Amino acid sequence: MERSNNSFFEGFILVGFSDRPFLEMILFVIVLFFYLLTILGNMTIIFLSVLDSRLHTPMYFFLANLSFLDMCFTTGSIPQMLYNLWGPDKSITYLGCAIQLYFVLALGGVECVLLAVMSFDRYAAVCKPLHYSVIMHPRLCGQLASVAWLSGFGNALIMVPQTLVLPRCGHRHVDHFLCEMPALIGMACVDTMELEALAFALAIFIILAPLILILISYGNIAQAVLRIKSAAGRRKAFNTCSSHLIVVSLFYGTIIYMYLQPANTYSQDQGKFLTLFYTIVTPSVNPLIYTLRNKDVKEAVKKVLGSGDR
Repeated sequence: MERSNNSFFEGFILVGFSDRPFLEMILFVIVLFFYLLTILGNMTIIFLSVLDSRLHTPMYFFLANLSFLDMCFTTGSIPQMLYNLWGPDKSITYLGCAIQLYFVLALGGVECVLLAVMSFDRYAAVCKPLHYSVIMHPRLCGQLASVAWLSGFGNALIMVPQTLVLPRCGHRHVDHFLCEMPALIGMACVDTMELEALAFALAIFIILAPLILILISYGNIAQAVLRIKSAAGRRKAFNTCSSHLIVVSLFYGTIIYMYLQPANTYSQDQGKFLTLFYTIVTPSVNPLIYTLRNKDVKEAVKKVLGSGDR
């Protein structure tokens, strides 16, 4: 307990890329650029979803949730990262580390479930078009969004305390640029097999179960698309789903690597760059993916800017 108390008062040192000072300055510029892009792009999606009545549909309700989530996710980690990249001070308080760990875990879990909810919405739109408005009524949309947010924060509420109380035998240096669960577990000086087993079990519900639901949804969508005779109809169905599929691929590709492997096989350098990818790149490209491939969003932008038909 004494060592744990010392960690509480002293906090942690986020090593990050401090062994490569030149790389730190390059990363500072890159991270700042992507952070500003994330805030601007996702705020645009949220404002358009509120201001344009044509976007008051379940698809854009969930997309606005995803945009708000991405802004929270990046804001919970990037300002501290920029501070540590800019100067020699790599410290973070124990409380700051706990808050950062909680929000990274919680919001990552929310995104997993939310992407599954969005795939169900796409399934209803493509496979049940005549009953879409009945199936995806506002009350159900609100309930599904609530399930996504509550499940992510509930998962973090279990894992964060378990991770933070691990004895570290005076070790304060986190070989990462943020407080992430695999890196903190790797610092422990005790056997962490039970905690890793718990993390894996929860990951089945938070990561694998939503992924299975996504695959089932798109399996049904693929069958429905193949039954469409007209090329125009198939193209419309593909455009309805392609943006979501790209986002799912980007997000899940990194999350599965990060959280579904044993801590003793975890490569810190690979982990840092993958975390960098899903922390700064994925949230910033989500609005671009949805906007560039979506006619409704483009028309909403024109309307808000005053160059639309209405």
